[in-house]
Amino acid sequence: MKKMIEIQDLVYEYKNNENVVTQALRGINLDIYKGEFVVIIGHNGSGKSTLAKHINAIFLPTQGNVKVMGLDTKNDENLWKIRQGAGMVFQNPDNQIVATIVEEDVAFGPENLGIPSKEIRGRIDHALKLVDMQEYSQHGPHLLSGGQKQRIAIAGIIAMKPQCIVLDEPTAMLDPSGRKEVIETIKKLNKEEEITVVHITHYMDEAVDADRVIVMEEGQIVLEGTPREIFSKVDTLKELGLDVPQVTELAFQLNKEGVSIDKDILTVDEMVMKLWP
Repeated sequence: MKKMIEIQDLVYEYKNNENVVTQALRGINLDIYKGEFVVIIGHNGSGKSTLAKHINAIFLPTQGNVKVMGLDTKNDENLWKIRQGAGMVFQNPDNQIVATIVEEDVAFGPENLGIPSKEIRGRIDHALKLVDMQEYSQHGPHLLSGGQKQRIAIAGIIAMKPQCIVLDEPTAMLDPSGRKEVIETIKKLNKEEEITVVHITHYMDEAVDADRVIVMEEGQIVLEGTPREIFSKVDTLKELGLDVPQVTELAFQLNKEGVSIDKDILTVDEMVMKLWP
């Protein structure tokens, strides 16, 4: 399988106001493959957002290397191609929306790439359709809900035809309804458009459908595996200050009370099937 992102021995250091050096990332090694859906979890300060910003070349390594689509992020000549190929979506959609009309906002990226007007029109329609926001094309973004705004921000990235989308806690500011809208959009882009997704989150339920889950702690990767492998390690995750999906927690507690049931249950449907007999 083709590698989309290659991270080798990545170290990132920064200085605070008192000139004290802090090592935010400590020797990260990670490959992410084309079409993969990877979720990165960890509590605040674990380094997950710092890692995400390296994929989009917002941050550059202090030591080590990051390659996106085979392009070294430390080479200035690669910057434009990297940011076109690996779009970034942040927590607050208001920080990414730049126009007063939805379709104009979606057009902003392609216009800056110098795409012909006729092709831009097609990209706008395609992107809005993918995020189920076609009927809002002439609306003002300020009139939309948080979840709708975030879907517009994602549409703006899609219109640039990225091979990869990095989402840095895109649901952190949303209510449950908005979270559901955004997560369904992310999964659709990954499965139907085969876009590589790197999703940073602190909501464990959002990691259930990932191909792979990465757990970070103090700037290092401490666990890596499928959602079922990772969330079955309830005690380990709790020691790291992390939760598990609610259904997995229920299975864990039932086992403690003497009910024999699989500990790696991830969804409500699985729980029902296990309890039904």
